[in-house]
Amino acid sequence: MPAVLFRVSRLRWLTLIVLLALITALVNYQHWDDRAYFWFKEQRLSRADQQASIWLPGYRVVVQGRPLAGLEEDETSGLTYNAGTDTLFTVTGRHPQLVELSLGGDVLRRIALTGFANPEGVEVLAGGQLAIIDERLRTLTAFSLAADALSLDAQDYPSFDLGFADAGNKGFEGIAWDSRRQRVLLGKERGPLGLFSLALPGEDGVSSGLQAMPAGNLFVRDISSLTYDARTGHSLVLSDESRMLLELDGRGEPVSFISLSAGLHGLRSSIKQGEGVTMDAAGNIYIVSEPNLLYVFKKNAG
Repeated sequence: MPAVLFRVSRLRWLTLIVLLALITALVNYQHWDDRAYFWFKEQRLSRADQQASIWLPGYRVVVQGRPLAGLEEDETSGLTYNAGTDTLFTVTGRHPQLVELSLGGDVLRRIALTGFANPEGVEVLAGGQLAIIDERLRTLTAFSLAADALSLDAQDYPSFDLGFADAGNKGFEGIAWDSRRQRVLLGKERGPLGLFSLALPGEDGVSSGLQAMPAGNLFVRDISSLTYDARTGHSLVLSDESRMLLELDGRGEPVSFISLSAGLHGLRSSIKQGEGVTMDAAGNIYIVSEPNLLYVFKKNAG
């Protein structure tokens, strides 16, 4: 009998050890410990520091997963705001297109893309130019878009090789325009995850090359999209796998974050597979997620 009890007790201890190991692995994998630490740190920011930042905890969702009509068979990825037209642009991967949207999510125009394999990000640059990054081809292509254009061929414009030839499907997905320093910001999805800057290539496609940017503890598992806020000089990093939006200061240090899970910040359901983020002139935040849903967040008054 004692031997039986010993075996039962030993089995319970082994089960407990395995369970604790699994919990520890999950906490590390999801960065829950980092999130908890930063949440407490975030609470200590002064009112002045909050006002000098984007301050994500002050936002609540006002549009909850509005379907982008007509794009049901496509996969939207990337998002940018065009101040000149007060509209949004996204790209689709399954059938490569550049799509112009109203701020409410209505499809205004579709531009067929030729010569692109897997467009993952789009951004408005200086002078109203647009840039598209192709994850599979590892290229950045910048161009001017006519108001009535319905097609675009990558071969008509110089493309910049972003490198990381063996990145596969873990290449560049995030792109933003730093209007203060006149440079492109790029986010590599993972393997390894990283932030880079790039001086805008000239007409011949020549640039000084990618420069690794300093980044603190991002505590995200991937980078799906980036946007830049010229008013604060801060950036937003969208992570699909971590289901999080993270604010970084000019040194790459975290300032604030929000979880994109159900029950938080007014969300009735979690934002699954967030693929694009941008901000408009009023500071409203827009997120597109698969399967082609639009979310809008506004900052609380005061």
